[in-house]
Amino acid sequence: TMYDTSELRPHIRDIVESDSLFNSAPSQLLTVSNAKTRKGESLGWLTAILYLSPADLLSLRLNLCASAKIAGCIDGCLNTAGRGAFNSVQRARIRKTLYWWQYHDKFMALLVRDIERVQRMADRQGLKLAVRLNGTSDIRWEKQFIQLAPFNTNASDRRTIFDMFPNVQFYDYTKIPGRTVPSNYDLTFSGSARVEFQPILEKQLQHNPRSRIAIVCKNMDDLIDRNNGVHVDGDTHDLRFLDADNALVVLSAKGKMKHDTSGFCYSEANL
Repeated sequence: TMYDTSELRPHIRDIVESDSLFNSAPSQLLTVSNAKTRKGESLGWLTAILYLSPADLLSLRLNLCASAKIAGCIDGCLNTAGRGAFNSVQRARIRKTLYWWQYHDKFMALLVRDIERVQRMADRQGLKLAVRLNGTSDIRWEKQFIQLAPFNTNASDRRTIFDMFPNVQFYDYTKIPGRTVPSNYDLTFSGSARVEFQPILEKQLQHNPRSRIAIVCKNMDDLIDRNNGVHVDGDTHDLRFLDADNALVVLSAKGKMKHDTSGFCYSEANL
């Protein structure tokens, strides 16, 4: 393998050392086709998503979702929903994550080329491009710098992916409060019904009282009906930047989250 396995969890190390997939770097990073993003195409947007291995799945030394444990969303993570439950998909995500961790400059250069690739795809289809970098992670991309020529020949010039593509609409969900991001990066704060998470939510609302909040519900129809449609049905599409700033976005529980017992999901009782 081309990756250092010394700090990986034992079962992840076994996968990496036994699979020839890990003898090479990924050639592409972004995924452009899943059921929810296709809904966005009817609204004129092609969506590309980067899926990495979430939280500390790979190593105790690496956590890509800083608030996941306190939010209670690890067990029911979207990493386990839909196609993500298949082994080959999981392994591809592990390789991308290792590449980001151990070959960061090369990863960022590949990300630039990959956004150029999906931008051409969007142009051919007459669509605008939206890019979601945290499909299954919560990285502060506004602090990830591109240091590799030919994109950055001046070491003091700390450009982000948002600087490289000022006309691309980037967006994400986040559980990290108080982030300040570029104008072409739209964030929806991801809530959790757990008592322990409420101070984090309050910190975000102090940072921005008009924050758009997304919550996951097991019985979302009841919530939306009870509020006369005031809330946004987050399952109709994934283009959160089209929603109002202070919207409450209600998403249905998916994958393992349907049977979640962590207290992450909202209900009428705790809304």
